[in-house]
Amino acid sequence: MKRTAFAVPLALGSVAGLFAQTAAAPPSPTAALEASIKAAQSAGDNAWMLTSCALVLMMTGPGLALFYGGLVRKKNVLATMMQSFTLMALATVLWAVVGYSLSFGEGNPFIGDLRYFMLAGVGADPMPDYAATIPHQTWMMFQLMFAIITPALITGAFAERMKFNAMVLFMTLWSLLVYYPMAHMVWGKGGLLNAFLGGTIPTFDFAGGTVVHITSGVSALVCAIYMGKRKGYGTEPMKPHSLVLSFIGACMLWVGWFGFNSGSALSAGGLASAAFVTTHFGAAAAALGWSLMEWFHSKATVLGAISGAVAGLVVITPASGFVTPGAALIMGFVGGIVCYFMVVKVKAMFNYDDSLDAFGVHGAGGTLGALLTGVFASRAVNSAITQGKSGLLEGNPGQVLNQAIAVAIAWGLGIVGTLLILKVCDIVCGGVRVSEQDEIDGLDLSQHGEEGYSLEG
Repeated sequence: MKRTAFAVPLALGSVAGLFAQTAAAPPSPTAALEASIKAAQSAGDNAWMLTSCALVLMMTGPGLALFYGGLVRKKNVLATMMQSFTLMALATVLWAVVGYSLSFGEGNPFIGDLRYFMLAGVGADPMPDYAATIPHQTWMMFQLMFAIITPALITGAFAERMKFNAMVLFMTLWSLLVYYPMAHMVWGKGGLLNAFLGGTIPTFDFAGGTVVHITSGVSALVCAIYMGKRKGYGTEPMKPHSLVLSFIGACMLWVGWFGFNSGSALSAGGLASAAFVTTHFGAAAAALGWSLMEWFHSKATVLGAISGAVAGLVVITPASGFVTPGAALIMGFVGGIVCYFMVVKVKAMFNYDDSLDAFGVHGAGGTLGALLTGVFASRAVNSAITQGKSGLLEGNPGQVLNQAIAVAIAWGLGIVGTLLILKVCDIVCGGVRVSEQDEIDGLDLSQHGEEGYSLEG
């Protein structure tokens, strides 16, 4: 009996010791290798996404600032560049306070909630629903860069005639009433148009055809018509004062756009490579398409070539992570021709003063790109597309309808929201347009008390 009494505790102790040894045992080589691979993937993805953040920020300043700055008359170059630079600061602060939360908080199908107010809870842990291999802060910063450049695109429509204080108020309200709701609807979890996170009307928009280009381009058209033409428009020459600056800016936009589109893969894998390729091919084909139209008419110009390249980048943006390189060539070439027609023919036909053709390139190009995405989207390119839910050419005509609905919502929000905001700015700022004398003197002097060029002697 005594032996039995001692044997039971001894046996239990041996078992407990065995479990302790097992718990303390080092992980197997296979588990260690898997952990190492996962850590390396996360580090690589984060490095690419931080690089993409920098590339997209470069698109606003200096890219867009130089592109737009060279297209205006020299008395307005600083004011035009200042608008892009100001938005780098203004949009950032708005994003930190409420913008990120309204865009990506889980609110309702139209707008997010305030769970991330002042970036509360936005730290180093990943966001599995959005980007599972990078820190939440990296994801937040990447999306911020889109919120910066989108309103900056609108400034091209009212260049050389809007008050600076009115511009600041307009962009603040526009971000709150137009951009954040559209971003939530298309990209936010539970958003009305989100194709992958519970949207009612699944829409394909890889990097911002509806969210960025349609909303900004349509809003630009509304601004141009609402504010009226520049003094002397149609009777006085208003040629770009420095195509050299615009050329440099366009090249920076082309390079930065790889971060814009390829970065939207949210990882450094094959999808990023696919978006990189289609982005480049779309821009190249559009530059040739626009130049070809000019050559038929008269001469191929530098301004036309760089405008065509930007148009191609706009058109391919919503499709960049969904279509093949061949489709990108077709979309880019068609986009170059269509945007040329909008800028050269339609603008003259309706006689509106969209100073730097923000609508002709971004509004028209974004609309075309969003619709063609529904035609060419391929499951072979993006495995996130569920079986039978790709584009028209793969047997799903319903996707074109979904894209058209998203386009209509973006147009409607841009028109109604912009008109309302302009009315408010008119009241608060005592008019959104500078005085006639200030316009004659130029916005550099009248709004900022500076000159872009000092040509003494």
